[in-house]
Amino acid sequence: MERIYLSSPHMGGTEQSYVNEAFETNWIAPLGPNVQGFEKSLENYLGGMHHVAALSSGTAALHLALILLGVERGDEVICQTMTFSASANPIVYQGAMPVFVDSELDTWNMCPVHLEKAIKDRISLGNKPKAIIAVHLYGMPFKVDEIVAVAKKYEIPLIEDSAEALGSTYKGIPCGTFGDIAILSFNGNKIITTSGGGALVTKSEAIKEKAIFLATQARDDAPHYEHSEIGYNYRMSNICAGIGRGQMEVLDKHVALRRGNNQFYTDLFSTNNSVTVFSENNNTLFSNHWLSCVTFDANTSYSVKALRLALSAENIESRPLWKPMHLQPVFSSSPYYGSGVSDQLFEQGLCLPSGSNLSSEQKERIRAVIQKMG
Repeated sequence: MERIYLSSPHMGGTEQSYVNEAFETNWIAPLGPNVQGFEKSLENYLGGMHHVAALSSGTAALHLALILLGVERGDEVICQTMTFSASANPIVYQGAMPVFVDSELDTWNMCPVHLEKAIKDRISLGNKPKAIIAVHLYGMPFKVDEIVAVAKKYEIPLIEDSAEALGSTYKGIPCGTFGDIAILSFNGNKIITTSGGGALVTKSEAIKEKAIFLATQARDDAPHYEHSEIGYNYRMSNICAGIGRGQMEVLDKHVALRRGNNQFYTDLFSTNNSVTVFSENNNTLFSNHWLSCVTFDANTSYSVKALRLALSAENIESRPLWKPMHLQPVFSSSPYYGSGVSDQLFEQGLCLPSGSNLSSEQKERIRAVIQKMG
């Protein structure tokens, strides 16, 4: 049977024209009209008051964000524990140490209470954190007001990891606009894709220009190659940006389709009181539902593993929730502040197929497996 993927790329139809234009005009480089056009589309989508630098990946954007905020060897950076490792790895690139903070159950994102406890404790130990990385997990906005208030109270810059949340909003304001610096991802499985790519979002044009400078090997303004700082090869190519320009034309459609998938699962599990579909718990939150996820009560008639294996047997991909970073072997020595919420979510949760290109026939195959499980 044809494989049903968790979240596969979904082209809108106009991407090829932008790519063809790049070939026809020989803009086969990490610069060109598609890069500027893609950045402008993102800036307009985010409200026009922000500046966007298109980069090679969301990880690259997060790495540059840390550099721009002055994170250095020996520093500490607070990071949400329930996330993909790319949220934490760039901290280590800088020689700094991640300090992990647990989730809260409303949004599965960073708990403001444990965040403040972590900050107070690190300060008492003489290690005031240099930055905070909060994530909009699976497209669900974190508690922006509470997290921003804590960050401001202790004067710690906030990096908003919006890799999974383009198209989501908090109180009607787009995710990706709340942090001192925010990052986006356009990996192949995201709400829109550039094959591989990401972006750094900032309120400051000067920070955008500095990010682009660092992303293009930090070449000084000279007729020869002159370098006064360490740079990186992090700029997005004009080809990838062309795909992004076409994808921006269908972003809102993709959001609507993924939200429709979430409603499909909500209806499918509506008679099973042991299964909860992850969704907004109040009207200040609007999730793009990049991935639709479910959690299972301890008394459910089947386990997370049993459903995952039953779907796999029918060539349908599903995946456990992110394993918290404080449980990862590579981060076993990093401090953690929490009460086990993320551990519980990892044990009881599952991500289900959520692509915006999920067809009616594919949904019926998924329905059949789930209904058979009971």
